[in-house]
Amino acid sequence: MSLSILLGAVVGLIMGMTGAGGGILAVPLLVFGLHLTVAGAAPIGLLAVGIAAAMGAVVGLRAGVVRYRAALLIALVGVVCNPLGLWLALRMPVRYLTLLFAAVLIGVAVKGVRDVRRAGRQAGPGSACPCHLNTASGRLDWNVRCATRLSAMGAAAGMLSGLLGVGGGFVIVPALQHFSDLAMRSIVATSLAVIALISLVSVAGAIHSGHFDVALGVPFAAGATAGMLLGGRFAAQWKPEYLKLAFSLICLAVACGLIAKTFL
Repeated sequence: MSLSILLGAVVGLIMGMTGAGGGILAVPLLVFGLHLTVAGAAPIGLLAVGIAAAMGAVVGLRAGVVRYRAALLIALVGVVCNPLGLWLALRMPVRYLTLLFAAVLIGVAVKGVRDVRRAGRQAGPGSACPCHLNTASGRLDWNVRCATRLSAMGAAAGMLSGLLGVGGGFVIVPALQHFSDLAMRSIVATSLAVIALISLVSVAGAIHSGHFDVALGVPFAAGATAGMLLGGRFAAQWKPEYLKLAFSLICLAVACGLIAKTFL
């Protein structure tokens, strides 16, 4: 139990310093530290991710920047698609699942480095932005194209949540940047709300089906929560681009470790 708390604290510290996306390291740490499979570690990692995202979403709701209708649609589709991802995770060979997770980590690392290089340049929405914010009402103007795009990102996030135990923020945030003209603060808050809903529903499903190790999961989540609160204090002392670059390098190193673990 003590090791589970310690690993959770490490994940929480990274999450607090880099944002909820740091939860993507929860599964690799559980694989290395507690010798779990990716499928076994995924629900435990999701609990930590869900708690962290919920805390951030509450802050966003109080500030009035969460687009809750969009979040509910994305999360609803994600929850529907999540069991398919879990079904695949339980049937996919451990080697292939581990390599897939390593590929996702490499993708996150590459995107992080690109974001650092583009620091200072504001990325606007795509030229065919289907989800426009009505400045008069403060809400999105709904149409078929907007609902379709939001549903697609929900399906992707839900699948990845069940398959790899990740919240899917690295899918939702860039997708909302491309398909909407929301401010970045609103995008992040809405993404956190989606991650919290999908992750916690997924954890509930895993517990119900008997695929969640409570003895490891609860201490891990407790450690992650404490570490996240501590990490939030340290984050103010570092430049965001430095933290993102460090996080990207950690993701790359962990990906290399997973690949080595698979073949050695």
